[in-house]
Amino acid sequence: MKWLGRRQSDNMEDRRGMSGGKIAAGGGVIGVIILLINMFLGGGDVSSTINDIQNQTGTQSENTELTAEDKKQGEFVATVLADTEDVWSKIFSENGKNYEEPKLVLFRDGVQTACGGASSASGPFYCPSDHKVYMDLTFFEELQSRFGAKGGDFAVAYVIAHEIGHHVQTLLGTSEKVRSLQAQGNETEANRLSVALELQADFYAGVWANHNEEMNNVLEEGDIEEALSAANAVGDDAIQKKAQGRVVPDSFTHGTSAQRMYWFKKGFETGDISQGDTFKELE
Repeated sequence: MKWLGRRQSDNMEDRRGMSGGKIAAGGGVIGVIILLINMFLGGGDVSSTINDIQNQTGTQSENTELTAEDKKQGEFVATVLADTEDVWSKIFSENGKNYEEPKLVLFRDGVQTACGGASSASGPFYCPSDHKVYMDLTFFEELQSRFGAKGGDFAVAYVIAHEIGHHVQTLLGTSEKVRSLQAQGNETEANRLSVALELQADFYAGVWANHNEEMNNVLEEGDIEEALSAANAVGDDAIQKKAQGRVVPDSFTHGTSAQRMYWFKKGFETGDISQGDTFKELE
């Protein structure tokens, strides 16, 4: 992805050098695998899952100085965040709405949020209570080394765009409607609604990629394949098979690898936000 020398967002908070966060005692890849099933790229109310691990936390290490590579990563994230601001402001404006820009927080090991305390094992997530996306960039090393994703900068961009998709759902009232319906139904129905919400965020990530390419001409060879590889690696079926050796469709909360790739591709190919009714598609 071509990003050097372009606008960076002022809405990024880099806490990677700060102490005082929280880290999960169990951490590591086992925690990532288990929590990814329920939380990877999670939208809606993530506070209950985060608080489940809050009591297992300890104190983070002393303040540390960011390396040159850390700073470069932060600049890339800030550039992608700026691109999401430009694209969604344009789309909202075209539909007679105002886009409220979220913030994105980079952290290491653990972080305190309005949804509770979280460790890096929870994966990237969006907290609707404070309209912030939280990311520990070491997650992408796990995504590549443990889950078989290709890696690359556009895999990171896809994840950021997905989480911003959850912010869009919050602004449009979709997330609130889903939570209300989930409270009224059984677990299977609640999971189905969660899958639809996640797939729509994948679709929105594709819509963003479409409009961003039109506005900024940033894509390089292999970028879309990097995003699709990341989507494939974090399908519920792929994660469950790796974590427990079998697949339980009724417990899916994010969608299969095939579904996640399909909806990202549909968003990218159409660029049309009106074509992302994943709820109707899954009925």
